[in-house]
Amino acid sequence: NFPVLYAVGRDGVAMYHPDDERINLEPLFETIVNTIPAPVVDIEAPFQLLVAALDYDDYKGKYAIGRIVRGRVTPNTFVAHINRDGVTSRQKINLVMTYKGLQRIEVPEALAGDIVALTGIAGANIGETIADVDHPESLPTIAITEPTLKMTFGVNTSPFAGREGKYPTSRQLRSRLYRELETNVSLRVVDGNSPDEFIVSGRGELHLSVLIESMRREGYEFQVSRPEVITHEDENGKIVEPIEHLVIDTRDSYIGVLTETLASRKAQLINMTNDGSGNVRLEYHIPTRGLIGFRNAFLTLTQGNGAMSSLLVSYEPWLGKIGTTRMGALIASETGVAVTYGLNNAQQRGDTFIEPGTPVYEGMIVGLNARPMDMAVNVCKEKQKTNVRSSTSDIAVRLTPPIIMSLEQSLDFINNDELVEVTPQNIRLRKRLLTQHERSRARSNE
Repeated sequence: NFPVLYAVGRDGVAMYHPDDERINLEPLFETIVNTIPAPVVDIEAPFQLLVAALDYDDYKGKYAIGRIVRGRVTPNTFVAHINRDGVTSRQKINLVMTYKGLQRIEVPEALAGDIVALTGIAGANIGETIADVDHPESLPTIAITEPTLKMTFGVNTSPFAGREGKYPTSRQLRSRLYRELETNVSLRVVDGNSPDEFIVSGRGELHLSVLIESMRREGYEFQVSRPEVITHEDENGKIVEPIEHLVIDTRDSYIGVLTETLASRKAQLINMTNDGSGNVRLEYHIPTRGLIGFRNAFLTLTQGNGAMSSLLVSYEPWLGKIGTTRMGALIASETGVAVTYGLNNAQQRGDTFIEPGTPVYEGMIVGLNARPMDMAVNVCKEKQKTNVRSSTSDIAVRLTPPIIMSLEQSLDFINNDELVEVTPQNIRLRKRLLTQHERSRARSNE
């Protein structure tokens, strides 16, 4: 037995019955208060909190966020910080803040059961304990999953570098990435082979995509490589790769296309449950690299009628190469502005990614070739003008609408010799080597 309410999240309303007046979310809040029991806590016991989340700003520093398990806490008091290794250090809490809606507000005291944000504990990390200084008792730690994918973040080296971003330099990029480590505990950042490159490791494609999109919206301009799986060696010296437990909930009419797609990505079906009303749950074991780009394919295959989640479960021997069906790229051969005539010629060779009037540079990927090899096209080429006219010479050219790719689709699209250029205004695809001469010389040296 459980209460049922009817809500519209977009409008911020909830009702006990569908015909009730739509006012606000008060029915939902009343039901939560009346149905869910209050936490069983001991306010008089020594203070204890498990850090569940982190945040950071330039004014107050790091926030340690969590629910007070027992006791109470006030600002400007000393506490014990117990890290994962059991090492205890004496720290001072500067501010105690609770939440009102989406805002943090300072409070003079917080009690057991409250969710609080504490400032002043610079070394706090998720899963660690903050306790009474005279009773430093540790709570069970939260396990942090190791990164499974890595990619290279680098300074934008395209001809359009510095035009659209607020923070385009190596120093600014490095500072932002290392600052992310203050709150993003699953992330790893190390300097790359050059001063302008950094190796960023995360817990899957979505984890890294969220970081890229956040930095893009903040005004950063940079370029990223294709995600690569992080492998290890077992005790016998064999290469092992991360395997994830993938759970899919969808309609049973999509089982065929999903099975075919996942089989090509080295997935193994381990369980299938049907509820008898057309809904099905599919469970797979799949290598992490098989999930790169699958989220977008999943939405297309199921027409949005499904949900998926995955969790790292083990490391197993390398399962072999995952095939790709991608054709070659259409690459701009000149720097300039794309025009209708040039794009029409390009569309006779494949699909295009840009519209007329889009600035392009040599080496920028402007489309997908219908054949396996890369092809250079001049999308800036204007139609030759003559003094000879015919009855059909000025008929407007009709272009096929371009394919506009999201960040996740772009990361899945590129090969190892390609990059995604990320700016606050645009997401562009490009070759690592921009000129045709450089690419030809690199192929001859392979």
